[in-house]
Amino acid sequence: MSAPDSFEDDLLHAMTRTGEGFRPQGPDGLAVGGLDRGRRRWRTRSAAAAVSGAAALALVATGAVYLTDGSPAASRPAPAATGATPDAGSGTGAGSSSPTPGSSPTASASAAAAVSGDEVLAMFRALLPQGQISAAEGSGTDTAGRPGAGVPSAGLVLDDGQGRARIAISFFKAGEDDPSGSDNDCPDKKLVTFDACTATARPDGGRLTVFQGYEYPDRRVDTKWWNAKLTGKDGRRIELSEWNSPAEKGKPVSRATPPLTPEQLTAIVTDKSWDRVIAALPDPAARPSPSHRRSEPYSKEEILATAAKLLPAGLKQADTGGSTGYANFVVDDGKGASMVELNVDDWSNPLSTEPFGGTETMPDGTQVKVRKAVGNPARWVVDALHPDGLRVAVGAYNSGGPKATGSRSTPALTVEQMKAIATSPEWKLKKG
Repeated sequence: MSAPDSFEDDLLHAMTRTGEGFRPQGPDGLAVGGLDRGRRRWRTRSAAAAVSGAAALALVATGAVYLTDGSPAASRPAPAATGATPDAGSGTGAGSSSPTPGSSPTASASAAAAVSGDEVLAMFRALLPQGQISAAEGSGTDTAGRPGAGVPSAGLVLDDGQGRARIAISFFKAGEDDPSGSDNDCPDKKLVTFDACTATARPDGGRLTVFQGYEYPDRRVDTKWWNAKLTGKDGRRIELSEWNSPAEKGKPVSRATPPLTPEQLTAIVTDKSWDRVIAALPDPAARPSPSHRRSEPYSKEEILATAAKLLPAGLKQADTGGSTGYANFVVDDGKGASMVELNVDDWSNPLSTEPFGGTETMPDGTQVKVRKAVGNPARWVVDALHPDGLRVAVGAYNSGGPKATGSRSTPALTVEQMKAIATSPEWKLKKG
């Protein structure tokens, strides 16, 4: 395992739980860690459901979101609508409750039509194959709109006769301006190791991805993680995850693969019974927007277009990828492939209280930090904080990506060329 892989995975493990923010870093880790954070928003999790994903990369504290998808249809039938047989270890979820005094009309309306944790868990179990169930738990929409409450979810351990496996589902409703509700695609193969992934448009305008990969991108253990994610025009975001182990982490594998096939994962997340759960969630418009976000984010396409204008003569973008706030591409100067990645983010009111701490200040006030991460592959990072608060980080590898072995001694871009890209006046904060 290379040094960058180890750093990224450790950071991912600490940061990807809902509501956890990011781990403070010292000056040397800020530039490299920021790149990894944004790239890694692809892997989102619900703390209540322990829904996990595979790693992605980017630069600043609030980078892009990647999603997975799945494999071709397998041979096993779709799940039957029969409940699994519980054992003595089965549990129940939260009960229903009345609206909080002083709550908004929207929140009260949602609470009136609430779905309890017991009901969410019962609906989930009814869609699973038969088997012995343990460690079952659920949370409902009756608490989803309250401060500090988690998202509706259900999780359990299923033994269908071929070994115990953890399965978990969670529900969220995204607003129209929330990129987490629309970014739903397969991860970038340059960044994430996986076996299969499909992303398809739904007839109703939604999008479904089904992913078959691993709990740890470096495959330090044999735990497989399969996931289905459904996003819809109504803002729904339903995520279903399963592992070939009775726990997401910390338990040995108990079977060759997780129990649900891609078809079964699809059937469960698209089941009509979840309409009631989604309808009971609070109106996303009632949620306050993050106070730190005071500008419009850069799209992947905008980042790629600007970067293309700033590349040295003779270099062309190939194998492009990315998401909101993050983009990557491969260039080849005739000496071998070299991946370049950029994260563009509003840092005018950062999530971290730690100063940027640039090691060089340009005449216009732009602060610049340079970091060369050794390893195989090696990565150079130039991180620039512009006077208007826009932070642009540029990373370059001596290989075609962070998962590829270095094929050249240095990246295709020099540090000075990376500085020219990161500090260019072409990058401007887009006021919201």
